Amino acid sequence: MAASPSSSTAASTNIVLAIFEKKTNTVDLYRPLRNYVAFHYSEREAQNLEDDLQTLKQLRSDLERHTDPSLPARRDLLQTYFKSLCLVETRFPISPDPDHVNALTFVWFDAFKPKQKASQQNIHLEKASVLFNLGAVYSQIGCSYDRNTVDGRRQASHAFIAAAGSFAFLRDNASMKASVGNSTTVDLSVECAGMLEKLMLAQAQECVFENTIAKGSTPGVCAKISRQVGIYYEEALAALNVAPLSQHFEKSWIVHVQLKAALFYAEACYRYGLELHDKEEIAEEIARLRSAVNVLTEAKKSSKGAAVQILDAIGKLEANINRNLERAVKENDRVYLMRVPPPSSLSPLPAFSMVKPMAMNEVLDASKEKMFASLVPDSSAKALSRYTEMVDDVIRTQAEKLQQASELTRVRLKEMELPDSILALEGNFTLPTGLKEDVEAVQISGGPAGLEAELQQLKDLRRVNQELLVQTEELLQKEAREDSQFRSQFGTKWTRPQSSTLTKNLQDRLNRFAGNLKQAAESDGRIERSVREHSALMSILDARPIESALPSLARPIMSFDQNEDAIVGSLKQSLRQLEILGAQRAGLEDMLKDMKRKDDILPKLMTSTGSYDDLFKKELAKYDHICDEIAQNIEAQEQLLLQIQAQNDEFSVIFNLEDYKASREKAYKQIEASIAKFREIKENINEGLKFYVTLQDAITNVKQQSNDFVMTRNIQCREMIDDVQRQVAGLSFQDKNTGTFNSNYPSVGSQNQRASIQTDPRPQAPYYQPVEQPPVAPYGHHAPPPYGGPAHHQPPPPYHIPPSSTAPYPPAQVHQQPPGNHEYGQPAYPGWRGPYYNAQAQQPGSVPRPPYTIPSPYPPPHQSGYYKQQ
Repeated sequence: MAASPSSSTAASTNIVLAIFEKKTNTVDLYRPLRNYVAFHYSEREAQNLEDDLQTLKQLRSDLERHTDPSLPARRDLLQTYFKSLCLVETRFPISPDPDHVNALTFVWFDAFKPKQKASQQNIHLEKASVLFNLGAVYSQIGCSYDRNTVDGRRQASHAFIAAAGSFAFLRDNASMKASVGNSTTVDLSVECAGMLEKLMLAQAQECVFENTIAKGSTPGVCAKISRQVGIYYEEALAALNVAPLSQHFEKSWIVHVQLKAALFYAEACYRYGLELHDKEEIAEEIARLRSAVNVLTEAKKSSKGAAVQILDAIGKLEANINRNLERAVKENDRVYLMRVPPPSSLSPLPAFSMVKPMAMNEVLDASKEKMFASLVPDSSAKALSRYTEMVDDVIRTQAEKLQQASELTRVRLKEMELPDSILALEGNFTLPTGLKEDVEAVQISGGPAGLEAELQQLKDLRRVNQELLVQTEELLQKEAREDSQFRSQFGTKWTRPQSSTLTKNLQDRLNRFAGNLKQAAESDGRIERSVREHSALMSILDARPIESALPSLARPIMSFDQNEDAIVGSLKQSLRQLEILGAQRAGLEDMLKDMKRKDDILPKLMTSTGSYDDLFKKELAKYDHICDEIAQNIEAQEQLLLQIQAQNDEFSVIFNLEDYKASREKAYKQIEASIAKFREIKENINEGLKFYVTLQDAITNVKQQSNDFVMTRNIQCREMIDDVQRQVAGLSFQDKNTGTFNSNYPSVGSQNQRASIQTDPRPQAPYYQPVEQPPVAPYGHHAPPPYGGPAHHQPPPPYHIPPSSTAPYPPAQVHQQPPGNHEYGQPAYPGWRGPYYNAQAQQPGSVPRPPYTIPSPYPPPHQSGYYKQQ
């Protein structure tokens, strides 16, 4: 029976290490800093900074005396003081130099060997010591939580993570500066800070492992987390066993870390063995368990001085491992008979880290602090401005190189028509953007297939205009026939003007409309013929997608060496490499900008005692490695472009690329010609539609005038019949009852209508008199013939709207036209290769009031018997 996977390390949960703070001597920051401000700036400036100087003094005093015993308050004090030191560093050069703050000396004692101390006249020792103490306080906070509960272990893990972040920040930002000179301590060295970071991570991961066991996670998960605990302890142990730490720490430190590393390695083997047993991988389980026993046995040899809890945990774990090992060996000997692999052949145990150092940049960022904000040395500001210009020049030069390299790549690829030819081979080729947009516009408007419907619209509009014209002519002809009938009946007594005299203008306009319709039909015919003649040319525009009508780049029909795929593959690979180089260039430019953003040398400028040029040269060297990478990138691109050129030449020969380009260009030209022809026909059709609509309005206007004219003539006819009858009655009174006269003259309209007119008290309307009009301008057409014929054979233009001072449409339409525009407010309708529908220019005029003003006793014109709406 396997041992229960209980927490074998439960006894060790209370055994973690806390770091003690470094001790320091009392330092008066107030007086030296105030004297420096008063001397180098002014007494007034020193008075303005009085509050900040007093605050700084109080922070240092609290740091020395431990006024608040609570650990969170101590942590907050250290963070605030560190940010204040960052502000002091940028404004007060602290060094032995006579022009600097030279009356300050910081003394700090080693945390692990308190008899050793460091004494320096610079702020680096002070900052490094504060960071060390911050990590130490975080470790003490982690130890203060009750790690027998899930929440306590979680909080402790977070505290140890923060401690690891503090020591990592110390190692990366302050250890090197604080270790310069003869007066240093080991606890602030890079090696010690790195070791403490790993130790804190190990303890944080250990808390996570204990919570994982408490949650009842699977043996495989527990094994991975336990192994990572062991790895962190092993890394800390490796640092403790080499100089300068090997002789600096007490033996108990090394023993503790060594036993923890062995314990969690064995724990991982034990948990991993449980998983192997479930998978019936007995041979590896035996090898893992034997490896764990060996490690624990070796660790116990050096356990002198170790905590009893750790030794108890090792004993319990070893008992569980031996029990499982004995069971596995028996099962293998009796059932599985597998060969147990040697420990050296085993792969490393899988590990998974659940913790990482806390990023302290935000926690310790002093950029938002207001202390000493008004104090910036002038020399440092000028030097910083000069250095910034030098950095900008470096970045600008490199950016230009990168841009030129990218532009060179674009031009060279365009010359080789890459990757378009590869895309064409794969069937993914597309039209040039401008041409594709033109095709899409044509297809959206209906394409060549939609022209038939628009031609039918032309026919329908022409038919409607023709019907309106016929109706109007029949209306006037009927009135003229009635007038002629009464004139023949009454002879000289029928004294009103003849219809032909009064309707001459209307008839002339109708005749011109008829001529225009005839010639418009001819123009429509030419458009229809053009559509039929060019339907084959324009049919390519109906292809969807349009790329389906393009020629394709095909593989050669015959091949001798069958290396087409290899050529295409190598060319694609080179293009991918070129793309990678382009992405690297973008990353390098971002790296330059990011480095400039983080490049703050103001603290160095304030503490520098030598030449600024030497400092600038040293700082600018930071950018050299990126500049070298840019040069290497450009050189690699040049070599790759030469390689692509050779590969593309071979590709062009094998796939007969020149013939494909010729056929593709031919297809492009056909598409362009089709678009041009389609637009030309479309424009002609649109102009024809506009013209027919305008002409329909004009004919409708004339028809309305004709209706009004006929209605007025009918009223006059009835009145004249009554007058003639009264004259006849006066001459032949004796025959008044015979009704002979009435029988010879049929009446126009009903009796009720005549009675209503005779009893109307209003004055009688005069007979219709034609309105005097200026002479009609001659109709002319001066456009060149549509098909290049002689000008004197040019037929009259179609759809000519006759010029007249009495416009047949509302004045608003006429007055909107500028001088020289055509009647009815529309431009000329150009026919095929020429303006087939051009009306002669005329001056806009106003419409005179009609001479007939009697209210009509008839229904509205559209309801009369003379007009039937089509």
